[in-house]
Amino acid sequence: MAKRFPKGLLFFAIALALLGTATWQTWNWWVITTAPIASSSAQADAKPINLRVAPGTSAQEIGQDLAALGLIRSARAWSLWTRWTTFQDAKGGFQAGTYQLSKTQSLPEIANTIWSGNVTQLSFTIPEGWSMGEMAQYFEQQGFFSAKDFLAAADRVSVAQYPWLPATSPMPGFPRLEGYLFPDTYQIASPVKPDAVIQQMLDRFEQVALPIYQQQKDGTSLTLGQWVNLASIVEKEAVVPQERNRIAGVFTNRLRKEMPLASDPTVEYAFGIKQTPDRPLLYREVETPHPYNTYVNSGLPPAAIASPGKASLEATLNPENTEYLYFVARYDGTHVFSRTLAEHQTAQNAIHDQRDATKSSTQ
Repeated sequence: MAKRFPKGLLFFAIALALLGTATWQTWNWWVITTAPIASSSAQADAKPINLRVAPGTSAQEIGQDLAALGLIRSARAWSLWTRWTTFQDAKGGFQAGTYQLSKTQSLPEIANTIWSGNVTQLSFTIPEGWSMGEMAQYFEQQGFFSAKDFLAAADRVSVAQYPWLPATSPMPGFPRLEGYLFPDTYQIASPVKPDAVIQQMLDRFEQVALPIYQQQKDGTSLTLGQWVNLASIVEKEAVVPQERNRIAGVFTNRLRKEMPLASDPTVEYAFGIKQTPDRPLLYREVETPHPYNTYVNSGLPPAAIASPGKASLEATLNPENTEYLYFVARYDGTHVFSRTLAEHQTAQNAIHDQRDATKSSTQ
């Protein structure tokens, strides 16, 4: 007669088998969900994905964002990991900022990156000749901060920190830092704040531009403000490098003779106009009174109209010794320079006729 297996032992064996199966399945799920997300393309997996963690974001919200971006398989696994590992008892917390992550990283690696605050270094580039208004729009489009916040931060800059800066705005509605935010490519840690960006750009002006003036100020009658002011107009007018010093020479001659500078970019800045070959400035715009309109006013405008680069700053201190008093733009970036008004008008007419002939031949 066969011996019967005790019921208690049978139930225990079944329970142990089920527990072992559940433990194995849980472990298998854990390993899979915390491993890097692999695809058929290693290049696609390595592509950086930016995650922005705003101040005050909870660990659960971070996990949801990571899952939504496809960086982890499961927000639940993230929640369990942050509860069961040393993150629960460790000092500190997940740090705000922008992180550059990829699908080649495992969940623990991603968690360590955000916990340690290893934020991404972001870059931004400000071209020569941009106004502060253009900079403000650029930063907003890049998602750094709003245009309004940028301009407000510029107004907060202390003259005590930068004593060479103008103390007040040249006139209501126009930023006092115009011309002093040095154009360059910058690296900055995330999260990006407008005050930090402005400080970087003013520091760069102090490092690059200010020594140029200090080394040559004995050879010029221009104050620092006048220098930046005139250099900004040279920057906007000069397209090809070889004409930069000549254009500076023309404006220097006109200032000496107390002639209006008659610079189109100052009118554009005054009235917020952007002229094109098919939409040049109108006579009524050029003749409209405004402190920045150098057609109706002699001398320099109240302040700079853009941020000049190093080349324009140097050219303004070293203008070409020339007899030219006028120049007019061709449609290839170069200019025709003239000594007299009659020569200038002849050059203008020739360029306009050429433009009209070109347009007719293409129609």
